[in-house]
Amino acid sequence: MVLYTSPFPNSFLSVLHSFSWGLIFPCYWFADRLVASFVPTTYEKRQRADDPCYFHALCIIITTPIYLALLVASLPFALIGFLLWSPLQSARRPYIYSRLEDKSHANGATLLTEWKAAGNGKSFCFGSANVCLLPDSLARFNNVFNTQARAKEIGRRIRNGASRPQIKIYIDSPTNTSISAASFSSLVSPQGGESTNRTVNAGIKRTTSMEYKGDNSGSNNSEDGRDDKAGAGEPNEVEENTCIVRINGEDNGHMSDIEIDNVNGQANASGTAEHSLEGDTEFSKTPNHKQKDGDSGSLDSYSASRESLVKVRVGDGTVDQSTVNNKLLYKASIMKKTSVRKKKHTDETFDHEISAFFPANLDFLCLQEVFDKRAAEKLKEQLHHYFEYIVYDVGVYGCHACCSFKFVNSGLLFASRYPVMDAAYHCYPNGKGTDSLASKGALFLKVQVGSTPQDQRIVGYISCTHLQAIAGDTTVRCEQLDMLQDWLSEFRKSTSSSSTANPEELVAFDVICGDLNFDNCSSEDKLEQQHSLFTHYKDPCRIGPGEDKPWAIGTLLDPEGLYDEEVCTPDNLQKVLESEEGRKGYLVYPTSKNHNSSQKGRKASLKGNGRRIDYMLYTEEGLYLEWKVEVEEFSFITQLAGLTDHLPVAMRLTVSTGEDDP
Repeated sequence: MVLYTSPFPNSFLSVLHSFSWGLIFPCYWFADRLVASFVPTTYEKRQRADDPCYFHALCIIITTPIYLALLVASLPFALIGFLLWSPLQSARRPYIYSRLEDKSHANGATLLTEWKAAGNGKSFCFGSANVCLLPDSLARFNNVFNTQARAKEIGRRIRNGASRPQIKIYIDSPTNTSISAASFSSLVSPQGGESTNRTVNAGIKRTTSMEYKGDNSGSNNSEDGRDDKAGAGEPNEVEENTCIVRINGEDNGHMSDIEIDNVNGQANASGTAEHSLEGDTEFSKTPNHKQKDGDSGSLDSYSASRESLVKVRVGDGTVDQSTVNNKLLYKASIMKKTSVRKKKHTDETFDHEISAFFPANLDFLCLQEVFDKRAAEKLKEQLHHYFEYIVYDVGVYGCHACCSFKFVNSGLLFASRYPVMDAAYHCYPNGKGTDSLASKGALFLKVQVGSTPQDQRIVGYISCTHLQAIAGDTTVRCEQLDMLQDWLSEFRKSTSSSSTANPEELVAFDVICGDLNFDNCSSEDKLEQQHSLFTHYKDPCRIGPGEDKPWAIGTLLDPEGLYDEEVCTPDNLQKVLESEEGRKGYLVYPTSKNHNSSQKGRKASLKGNGRRIDYMLYTEEGLYLEWKVEVEEFSFITQLAGLTDHLPVAMRLTVSTGEDDP
């Protein structure tokens, strides 16, 4: 299947489309600014509280006639542009595939050589987020604004969070997992030297807080590090940028005073490192998001999350230490009292947490509501610093046989570190209300993640979707879930080049990500909760229809509280969501006939831990029979605090090949 790298089949249509949009854009921009001036966000209202009451009214009185006059003057040109633009959409392709052109930053080809399915398996990390990148006037109805700057900041935070080293702590003693409440720092790479890696040698060290600044620009692989890992014979393959911290069982896990002093000295030395990243974006300069102490969302603050960078593992034997890329610069803050973060529900087979950062070594990213095309370009530019392959501007415009007139695209965007082999998009034909104006649908992708020694391709399937949003449209969403399954089945059949007798490809995973706009606890969403999709695909957060696991939390934030000081930074939002009372104040809860829809600050007993409408599903059906897929960890992420009204989610899957299992 040919991947479309341009929206039109020839340059003439592309030029004509650009010309027609150039005629439309002034009218669109003036209308957007006119509406936006009448829809203030709660942040802007608070900022104006100190101004004289007449000041804002005076601004409206002055700007409104100007915008109206310019809008009227641009209407004739917009009409001509629309008459040219509309028929061109029948020739437009359903997506644009972008590959990083700078080969020095490319890592997809390198990643393909890392997994030959000859070891114990491989882990893959998936992320999903609704980023609310609508035209500014429409975004304000969700209490967010400044779409263009938000897009740039969202991309920067995601790629900075994903490109940081992955920290894992191994405790050699199976009986003693305690760590003393002493001061310790993250592992600090040297500021100079010819060596590209630094081996971690310590009796006991733990990363509790870290600031990462890197110029990896998407290439976060170390050849030497891979060689070391390959020869170490670790129980599982260690991802690039993974930092292994070994804690010996000696002295009951306590640090000596000398060790503590040495570690503190390292952290203090690292404190002299430069604090600014090239990504001091326009958005970070706006009054909307001033950086404060503890705001570690973009990894530019002096203190970062204490818990979210720590992964705890208990090992029965010696674990070889990995290496740290010398090109990465990271700074630690010393925590006087810390403790190992343990899972609250020990019966769970995988890790789960509320994290202030996107997972390290994020492999695949699915975004929803990237509707604004200019914002999509800015977001793509930032994500290309980490992801080599991006599919964006997904959807259809204008009139189509099966759909009503579409003014905006689907809002879907997909980013990958692995090569995309095939892609397909389908539009839901049954959208209602305002959702029918957007070409909401499903994007299906096939990626290559490795190859076997017999030159068989190892592939995976990822689906990204966004369902009907209007409350009460349960029948519409169920129909869309039916179409999603049918389209996915057709996509897998049409792109498969294997037969049972002679498999040319081995399927490692099949994952569905997206904003499904229903939760698993609301009484009004019972039809969706019992849909057949959940018999074929597993939801790591779900026990059954109407019941989530105790640790699962909602992903829909209360828009009115986005700019409260308690939740306006990733660290603060993380701390609030870890408490039941905090969740009641800042998450939207499942609807119930017995409860009022207004819930801000309500302390009554509510069902569940908030409305979880952003899903990550996986299946074991249709995969290579000799392999096993398991969830390694699941995260709710607060790194986009103040930038969107949804919590991103992430899931790491481990594909076990069954060879040489310990």
